[in-house]
Amino acid sequence: MGNSSRATSSFDEQSIHGDVLEAILSYVPLVHLLPASGVSKSWTAAVSSALRTSTNTKPWLIIHTQSSRHPFSTTSHAYDPESNMWIEIRQPAIGYVSTLRSSHSNLLYMLSPSKLSLSFDPLHLTWHHAVAPKVSRIDPVVAVVGSHVVIAGGAYDFEDDPLAVEVYDLESQQWTKSDPMPEFFNGSAASLWLSVASGDPHIFVMEKTSGVTYSFNPNNNTWSGPYDLRPDHRVFYSVIGFSNDRLIVIGMLGDAEDVDGVKFWEVNCESFEFDEIGEMPANLLENLKSHDSQISSIDVSMVSNAAYVYISSRAEEIFMCEFIDGGGCRWRSVANTSANGRSIMDKLVFTCSKIGIEELQRATRSENRKFVLKR
Repeated sequence: MGNSSRATSSFDEQSIHGDVLEAILSYVPLVHLLPASGVSKSWTAAVSSALRTSTNTKPWLIIHTQSSRHPFSTTSHAYDPESNMWIEIRQPAIGYVSTLRSSHSNLLYMLSPSKLSLSFDPLHLTWHHAVAPKVSRIDPVVAVVGSHVVIAGGAYDFEDDPLAVEVYDLESQQWTKSDPMPEFFNGSAASLWLSVASGDPHIFVMEKTSGVTYSFNPNNNTWSGPYDLRPDHRVFYSVIGFSNDRLIVIGMLGDAEDVDGVKFWEVNCESFEFDEIGEMPANLLENLKSHDSQISSIDVSMVSNAAYVYISSRAEEIFMCEFIDGGGCRWRSVANTSANGRSIMDKLVFTCSKIGIEELQRATRSENRKFVLKR
């Protein structure tokens, strides 16, 4: 009996290997590949190979919930679209500086009168800390492009220039004053009114209600524009982001009391012409509109080949749009189970990251982080 068991085990180990094992693992969601990668050296190699050849890895949506009570602790949950599961990320506390905020894709930051803390790696394992910029700001536009952190507008009323721009060099760890934001943004120079997208070497800053957009290059501290990024005259509110080096505009059509649609367009950054990608299906649009008599804004987190659309003040349902190679979108509705039991006073912050096995391995080896599947 013992010899038979050993023989069977030896046969099984020898029968699943090489291309067969890689083909099987290519269908396994990433969250389940982490334990599989530790089975043996051959399985580690097979997992790595399966991920290298996979072209359909979808980015995770990560929701960071900051408590409104001291010590303002933050919990994090991730949605993995491959497994259609929510994952609790158990990790060391984020050192509180101020209210947690997010900007394009995976940027998290906290800005106080004395300190700037930010993180932009996929799972926010590393935080960068710097003295605050010279201009005191309450709600600036913040973006990372290359080795530069750009902070624009959002100044307190007592500051002389509401359009002031400062750039922090992550390598030299020095601040420099740049040319101010274009005069057009006077009166709307805050992240509440502006959407930002970062695509090396530029950032694009768009007024959400008008679609008027300017670009900024921190390498030479110059602004360019304006560009009209309103693809349809019916768009009354829009935001921007980057997907695989493509500038994308997401617009709501109609008006706040009667939203006719939510559409995606790709922008040619040379001619600034538009190519429609897709539109939110009617049934999902009704779900988006079902809880409020009017919708004046939406939020979008986007990276790689997918975008997540939501209303951050009530994020019980999230809408995922996957960009299909060759054109078009594939939509799904995601029930946000991580919102269960949270206080309405808690701050929800959204990021979106493309996660690989290397990021998960690094995270589990770093400061006792764990990933727990939510049922």
